[in-house]
Amino acid sequence: MTTQTTHARTRVGIIGAGPAGLMLSHLLSRAGIDSTVVETRNRATIETTIRAGILEQGTVDLMVATGVGDRVRKEGSCHEGIELRYGGESRRIDFPSLTGRCVYLYPQHEVLKDLIAARLGDGGDIRFGVTDVALRDLTTDRPAVTFTDADGTAVELRCDLLVGCDGSQGISRFAIPDTLRTDYFRAYPFGWFGILTEAPPSSDELIYARSDRGFALISSRTPTVQRMYFQCDPGERAERWSDERIWEELQSRVAGNGFALKEGPVFQRGVVPMRSYVCAPMRYGRLFLAGDAAHTVPATGAKGLNLAISDVAVLSQAMERFFLDGEPNLLDSYGTTASDRIWRAQHFSWWMTSMLHRDESATDFDARRQLGELDTVTGSEAGRAFLAEAYTGWPTALTNPGAAAAEALRLTAGRTP
Repeated sequence: MTTQTTHARTRVGIIGAGPAGLMLSHLLSRAGIDSTVVETRNRATIETTIRAGILEQGTVDLMVATGVGDRVRKEGSCHEGIELRYGGESRRIDFPSLTGRCVYLYPQHEVLKDLIAARLGDGGDIRFGVTDVALRDLTTDRPAVTFTDADGTAVELRCDLLVGCDGSQGISRFAIPDTLRTDYFRAYPFGWFGILTEAPPSSDELIYARSDRGFALISSRTPTVQRMYFQCDPGERAERWSDERIWEELQSRVAGNGFALKEGPVFQRGVVPMRSYVCAPMRYGRLFLAGDAAHTVPATGAKGLNLAISDVAVLSQAMERFFLDGEPNLLDSYGTTASDRIWRAQHFSWWMTSMLHRDESATDFDARRQLGELDTVTGSEAGRAFLAEAYTGWPTALTNPGAAAAEALRLTAGRTP
């Protein structure tokens, strides 16, 4: 029996309905450029998978300026600083006084809910639950993505441009031939043991703790659900840890001056590897990469989602020039423009990680040097300002301020909301 293929057409085909893919589709729609998003997961899975959610100032400004920021302003928690905790004491980094900016705690799945609702409300085309995704004819002017739709229909979608936003395990980056692709990769010798717990917040702001037993991060998701991590062996098996043992480990890493975490039942636990990755180039023919398909960072610097949004802010502007003005220059320079911020974020994420984590091979000298670095950073305004500027986010590069989305993106230069 021959399966009939449905042929479809769109200007921009987007692989992946994560932050990069959905925000790109949203920005293009505001500029009058149609797109189709193809996603293997179903909508319910996307909207209920709890992920980290520290939003830089520029990310929030972009969401507000483009009509998807109502909930983040109402329900998100504005954080004006973080605490670096070591030696049993906390040193606060005050963002507004140092940079005039802040960050928002707003989980990633809530961002995705907002973007999905906006796209579907505008009549956008999102294909959830597809299978058998493949990319074709990438070096021609009519590239295609083929897939089987959720109802079993085989589809060939022809596009002017394709964008891979399908994450580090997706197919897009591997569509760039090995002979043309450079993979910059670093695996760290530790992972993060992460938990979700039903408990009240232990702190109004995030705590980044360095101890002789290793790193810990104390964060929050909602007033009743908290997210916490502690450094562990990347091969650790989470199921071997009881709640009691988890809390003992976390408490030991933040102890001092009478401070203690507020405990509750642990309802999710798992080990996350720590890796850094950058793919070069970010373009092959008519295929462009954005978000985790092009780069990943350790979570220490809270850069993953924000880098994805920065990528598509730059890429959407380039596509506006291409489609509306017939000008390809910004598309040609997309990878170079995006890479500047990507490598800044890689450095910041590596720096935060190396400053706060315990390396099993470290000597007493290394431990003392690490404490000296923390004293240097927290003990001077220049050191605190460097951390605050990077954490709250650098301005997004804009090279075409006359484009439709550029006026909104202008806000990413930053201000305190």
